Amino acid sequence: MSPVLADVLQVSALVAALALVHRPLGDWMAAVYSSTRHLRAERWIYRCIGADPDAGMRWPAYLRGVLAFSLAGVVFLYLLQRVQDRLPLSLGFAPISPDQAFNTAVSFVSNTNWQSYAGETAMSHVTQTAGLAVQNFVSAAVGMAVAVALVRGFARSRTGELGNFWADLVRGVVRVLLPLSLVAAVLLVACGAVQNFGDVHTVTTLTGEQQSISPGAVASQEVIKDLGTNGGGYYNANSAHPFANPGGLSNLLEIFLLLVIPFSLPRTFGRMTGSPRQGYAIVSAMAVIWGAGVLAVTWLEFAHPGAAAQLAGGAMEGKEQRFGEGASSLFAVSTTMTSTGSVNSFHDSFGGLSGGVLMLGMMLGEIAPGGVGSGLYGMLVMSVIAVFIAGLMVGRTPEFLGKRIGPREIKAAALYILVTPALVLVGTAVAMALPDGEKAMTNLGAHGFSEVLYAYASASNNNGSAFAGLGADTPFFNTTLGVCMLLGRFLPMVFVLALAGSLAEQRPTPVTAGTLRTEKPLFTGLLVGVILIITGLTFFPALALGPLAEGLAA
Repeated sequence: MSPVLADVLQVSALVAALALVHRPLGDWMAAVYSSTRHLRAERWIYRCIGADPDAGMRWPAYLRGVLAFSLAGVVFLYLLQRVQDRLPLSLGFAPISPDQAFNTAVSFVSNTNWQSYAGETAMSHVTQTAGLAVQNFVSAAVGMAVAVALVRGFARSRTGELGNFWADLVRGVVRVLLPLSLVAAVLLVACGAVQNFGDVHTVTTLTGEQQSISPGAVASQEVIKDLGTNGGGYYNANSAHPFANPGGLSNLLEIFLLLVIPFSLPRTFGRMTGSPRQGYAIVSAMAVIWGAGVLAVTWLEFAHPGAAAQLAGGAMEGKEQRFGEGASSLFAVSTTMTSTGSVNSFHDSFGGLSGGVLMLGMMLGEIAPGGVGSGLYGMLVMSVIAVFIAGLMVGRTPEFLGKRIGPREIKAAALYILVTPALVLVGTAVAMALPDGEKAMTNLGAHGFSEVLYAYASASNNNGSAFAGLGADTPFFNTTLGVCMLLGRFLPMVFVLALAGSLAEQRPTPVTAGTLRTEKPLFTGLLVGVILIITGLTFFPALALGPLAEGLAA
């Protein structure tokens, strides 16, 4: 079978699997977040944390819950890393340095999972499971909760209440993430992934050198890192490590896990707002952008210039030989467009133009299909912007799902889309201007600039992947990237919840002959165009200095 045909079949199987689960999973999540009953396990959790799950919250109270819970997570994870040498199952590892502990704590709590360390030589079993794996669950549940709050803003009228954060958080973990993770972990173990709490093994390599290999609860953490669009790997090689990703079948399973919840949440949105066709319009826009990214990167990598690439059948530098060019490109596009950061190849080795496509996937706001929760609320904010622009074009007051898009709503949406570009561009400029940034660069010229630009795009968009040529484990990068992760995660949530509260207070506007039909293909095309134009105008100059310059010079 030719590599091209194999890749076409692989993508077809993935799309078919996603289409098969889109409706049942989306409906299940809509039922979870609309339910008025609480499971026994959930009631026990509420008693432990002292929360009343039936108390309605307006957007400031909902936001306080998000920030308080996340702050507690940062403090706990930071302290856990600092004292891991004194805890059981430490594997003899030293405590993590203060700046790296801060970076890692912020990284996992913000659903970024940027890793400036090698997991198998730095983190103990307790830190990996009680700290990092737990945050993989709860940080994903926080994103889902904020998305559901915005959906309720569209669905409700004449009330400022958006639900209860604590109930949404607990239900997301107990009823959605835990059951799916349990099933997927069993499948991944069946594929050959490691799952144990053994000691470090010392083995002799083929060259006669000694190498230490750390086992651990790999399969369970691998599953939630992908399902929750987290990305923090148990090993430094991430999903290229055979203990975490044993073969082609497990690789396809992990890509499926990256995409399954983000692509199903638009169905949840459609059910909760009473407009399933609107959900199809949103998921169609996501699919168009994701599909274009997969096609572009795969073609560019197969057609990479150079005699070595042509003899190998593609640009195989930095790619895992077990997966090949197509599976590596499919994984790379899926992970950069879902704020995951999990990788099965080194993105630093991708060509200039294909690396630029990966960066663009993050710079779009990771909304195609985006992170768990964050992709949906990002796409809904862009829908508000698209409706506003359409209203300006025809001279009508913009409306979306029966809600008028007035000054308050458009201000919240505009502030949302300005946060990430400001963090990416300012962070990159500061790093390039200071000696600390230059010292960390192992490459100069356009590629070196691309490494720095990618790092701040990844941190600010809460992705977590990296161009591996940048030596980012320094106090400067650990601190500045940590700040970008915090602001890139929680500032947009402020504006999303403010928008949700404003929408929930409105009276529904009746549909008239002049109302823009936002469930039609025309609106889907408009939405895709608005996303690409806004992102292109914002980031094109920076991309021209880095990946575009490198690609055109190749």
